[in-house]
Amino acid sequence: MKNPLAALLPGRGAQEPAAQKTKRVNLALQGGGAHGAFTWGVLEQLLTDGRLTFEGVSGTSAGAVNAVMLADGLARGGPAEAQKRLADFWRAVSNNGNLPPLQRAVVERMLSFIPLEGTPMQAWLDMMSKYFSPYDFNPLNINPLKDLFERFVDFNAVRGFSDLQLFISATNVQTGRVRIFSREKITAEALMASACLPLLFRAVEIDGIPYWDGGYLANPVIFPFFGTTKTEDVVVVQINPLIRQATPTSASEIMNRINEVTFNSSLLSEYRAIEFVARLIDQGRLPRGTGPGEYRRVNVHRIVLDSFGTSLDAASKISTDYDFFQALHINGKRAARRFLDDHFDDIGVHSTVDLAAEAQAEWA
Repeated sequence: MKNPLAALLPGRGAQEPAAQKTKRVNLALQGGGAHGAFTWGVLEQLLTDGRLTFEGVSGTSAGAVNAVMLADGLARGGPAEAQKRLADFWRAVSNNGNLPPLQRAVVERMLSFIPLEGTPMQAWLDMMSKYFSPYDFNPLNINPLKDLFERFVDFNAVRGFSDLQLFISATNVQTGRVRIFSREKITAEALMASACLPLLFRAVEIDGIPYWDGGYLANPVIFPFFGTTKTEDVVVVQINPLIRQATPTSASEIMNRINEVTFNSSLLSEYRAIEFVARLIDQGRLPRGTGPGEYRRVNVHRIVLDSFGTSLDAASKISTDYDFFQALHINGKRAARRFLDDHFDDIGVHSTVDLAAEAQAEWA
């Protein structure tokens, strides 16, 4: 009689586990204050799962911080080190972390996204901003973010890590154009520029040019991938809601929604351009390829801070409570698992975001 366990025993017909299939993607990480802890969870899950490898990563503001922490960890020790670098950073910037008081005060501003919205402090800032700017409050331009970033990131290692294309964005104050810092140009100052909220910080000057937060023009940026990477798949980690059903009525709700709309507008513009080119390629009106005169047909995927995110108000974006960070982190891990379960097979085949619907204008 045949032993029913024979197939499970070594040397008796047991099958070797199939090699894990991996796919390369680009990552585009949106900014959104303290809600960037959601992206921390997404990245940790993707690194743990191991089925996706990253050819390029872009980020803006808090997304830029996550992108640089990811690159730093990958450069210094691979996926496990990247997970550690991200976890160490988010622990340190929480209210349970070990930052010096001055750094903590500045980090809380950086993560606020909306400056103290809905709090008594905001009313005071509103009054003071009529008479004073960050240049008046901080005439010596003291910004401990540089020391903080240099404490956590080996920028020489990041700049030398040729296995990953890395882009972070900032807004040129003088021209109103987006400035893309590629991996070779990323410094602590570039990271500070990407997260420079103009009502809270003095513009960050690099080579004599002032920069503000990149979210106004690129949140996150996608187009640099087109000429620098081979993969045609980009996974957007989106933490600012596109849709809210309720009409905002309070001052804080209105300002929060204005910021969400503003910081999503550049992403929708890129969706329109990607969808337009894909449509022309499918119609045979544009040649597909990577050579001169050819165009990429980009597949867009998305991991989104959905129902949990829409339940959060503006005030939560200034929270540095570690339990709150962990809740976002857990939600990010779950969202990444759902994405992989639902859409891993679609990567390299087609978009899983309906770009035409996302970018469609509403006609009267």
